Amino acid sequence: MKIIFAGTPEFAVPSLEEIIKAGHEVAAVITAPDKPSGRGLKLQPSPVKTAALHYGIQVFQPHNLKDENFLRQMEGINPDVIIVVAFRKMPQSLWSIPAKGTINLHASLLPQYRGAAPIHWAIINGETETGLTTFFINEIIDTGAIILQKKMGIGAEETAGELHDRMKAEGAALIVETLRLIASGTVETTAQDLTGELKPAPKIFKHHCRIDWNRPVQKVYNLIRGLSPYPAAFFELTNSEGQCIQCKVFRSKPVYLPAETPGKLNTDGKSFLHICCMDAWLSIEEMKPEGKNRMTIASWLNGIRHAAEWETAGNEKT
Repeated sequence: MKIIFAGTPEFAVPSLEEIIKAGHEVAAVITAPDKPSGRGLKLQPSPVKTAALHYGIQVFQPHNLKDENFLRQMEGINPDVIIVVAFRKMPQSLWSIPAKGTINLHASLLPQYRGAAPIHWAIINGETETGLTTFFINEIIDTGAIILQKKMGIGAEETAGELHDRMKAEGAALIVETLRLIASGTVETTAQDLTGELKPAPKIFKHHCRIDWNRPVQKVYNLIRGLSPYPAAFFELTNSEGQCIQCKVFRSKPVYLPAETPGKLNTDGKSFLHICCMDAWLSIEEMKPEGKNRMTIASWLNGIRHAAEWETAGNEKT
């Protein structure tokens, strides 16, 4: 089949590559405009653009998906299908072009976790199972008729980054199987049941990432897993000299000892840093102090003076 592929981040690259390997004609790729990055703010292509150029596929990077000239170009390609993986919301004037429809790959078992960050929120909420869904795009985002779903377990210590990497590979396989069904004319769909209790997956903002030590330790642990490695949960430390540093946390572990004051620190100054939550303690295993590289907690403790004098911002010493 002739396909237009729309996607931007690394998550979408395996899907593009597996579609090509399956023998489909990828006539064009739509991706985000190049963005400035690094110290020199040099324009950098998206991972999907880089992959498309490697395969010699023409790339479109419209700022406005409703641009009439761009839409005419897409109509001129006359695609059988548009495949969407990790891309922005499409207008009907674009997704209605293909004869066989526009298909989206979503990283949850729809209708649960509709929205921009399904991988993050599934882990933050302590889910032990999630999955992938392919569906036909319609007027309302993430509500179209389901084609295929694949369930996936979530490991008890798995981070969002680790689950992301497993899902991008499994998602590519699900896309290829979806295309096989469409090409053979045997595709069957299931309408989404939107009447029950639905868990959303909105975009992650900074206020979602701040650790609240007054919450149960398992909730804090899940927050850290669900935001690791990006954008990362964080807390702040202060000392008697008036210093304040923000610390992004990537790895942690619950320590089920009797709780004291939420936010209280316990450390030997060499190998461990425990912070008290509502009902137990959390061991900080790996973090990135402001202005420094990501490191183990032992490395950080060995590089500072008077570790025991630090406290979490907003908490009184006890």
